[in-house]
Amino acid sequence: MSEPEYLSVSSLTTYLRRKFDLDPYLTRVFLTGELSNFRLRPGHQYFSLKDDQAKISAVMFKGAFAKLKFRPEEGMKVRVVGHVTLYNASGQYQIVIESMEPDGVGALYQALEQLKTKLAAEGLFSRNQRPLPRFPRRVAVITSPSGAVIQDIRTTVARRYPILQLVLFPAVVQGTAAAGDLVRQLRRVREMGGFDALIIGRGGGSIEDLWPFNEETVARELVAMPMPIVSSVGHETDTTIADFIADHRAATPTAAAELVTPVPLVDALARLEEDRLRIVTATKALLSGQDARLKRVRASVVLTQPARLYDQYVQQVDQLSGRLVASTQQLLADRRHRLAMANALLAPQALTTRVATAAQQLSQDQVRLGRAIRAAVATDRQRVAQAAAALDHLSPLKILGRGYSYATAPDGTMLKHRRDFTVGQKAQLHLQDGVVPVQVLAPQQGKEDNNG
Repeated sequence: MSEPEYLSVSSLTTYLRRKFDLDPYLTRVFLTGELSNFRLRPGHQYFSLKDDQAKISAVMFKGAFAKLKFRPEEGMKVRVVGHVTLYNASGQYQIVIESMEPDGVGALYQALEQLKTKLAAEGLFSRNQRPLPRFPRRVAVITSPSGAVIQDIRTTVARRYPILQLVLFPAVVQGTAAAGDLVRQLRRVREMGGFDALIIGRGGGSIEDLWPFNEETVARELVAMPMPIVSSVGHETDTTIADFIADHRAATPTAAAELVTPVPLVDALARLEEDRLRIVTATKALLSGQDARLKRVRASVVLTQPARLYDQYVQQVDQLSGRLVASTQQLLADRRHRLAMANALLAPQALTTRVATAAQQLSQDQVRLGRAIRAAVATDRQRVAQAAAALDHLSPLKILGRGYSYATAPDGTMLKHRRDFTVGQKAQLHLQDGVVPVQVLAPQQGKEDNNG
């Protein structure tokens, strides 16, 4: 019996992958399931599809994922189209997804709702609330040059407000290139400037036809426009992102033209005439009131008898002058009195008396100072004598004079106890009149030894 041939893991995996790739039932698979482990990545997307009983790994490459009109989210139920293969590195089978759409809701509707939620959270839907000018002079229109929209707008403006200048910025309003063309024309309008309002729109159609007006790039460009925006996209029942961003929404192109031309020219001229008459009437009333006021001023006492203006002032000046003279005289009298008193104090006889008095006071102060110094010295001497006597009582020499002595080691340490002495130890015995060197021959037997 021959030895069996062993395969490598990579050989077996390659064989199984060829089985997957060549199976006609696995080259194009239509699958529905729930997104699991989905996390948005910058390049290729890796996640899983699952139902109640099973789960399969899934990969969607960058090119296919970029074509999605909606943003996949964790737990979303989707329908996908792709082919099943086996990934050699992990040995797991997976589905490579080529297209994806929400299950039960169209991809475009799902993308529209997601973008509406995102822009609403940023506050973009409530940012543009600008009023339209009452008498515009120049309005920009972004729409198809060949559609019925521009014709309806021109007809309405010619009927209601023919002096309004319409400037058409032709744009593609349907198809994959429409969003970029709309953004380009919006930027042209902003760069050119000088417009009182902007109308953007197109005729009705399906959600796919109106989709360029739901693109995020178009929405953000509309937010940046410096003038009020009127959106007229589709029919009355159609609603796009552009309608939410715009300052005003019109159901039809005709309604958009009526919004930017609020009143017909004839009505405007009639209103101007009414305003002119009101201004004339108000001016006449103002002039009449000012004329009456002028007459009252001319007849006032100020102009007819101007001298009466100074009567009170002249009287007040007289009163102040009298007060000034009286206060000056009083001040001079006070100064004279003070001068007389100073002269009296500076007379020769007064000075001699003051000097004698000061000399007598000085002599008395010297006597008192001498007494105070002698008393203080006597008190301090007594305090010093008392302190010396107290220190003498505390002096060790006083104790030695009564027959006591004390011993110290050569290094000056006090020897207080019997255990501090050793045989042969030298010590110094301190007496009242000097120090005697001694040597220990044998320690004296103490109470501890006797009690042994």
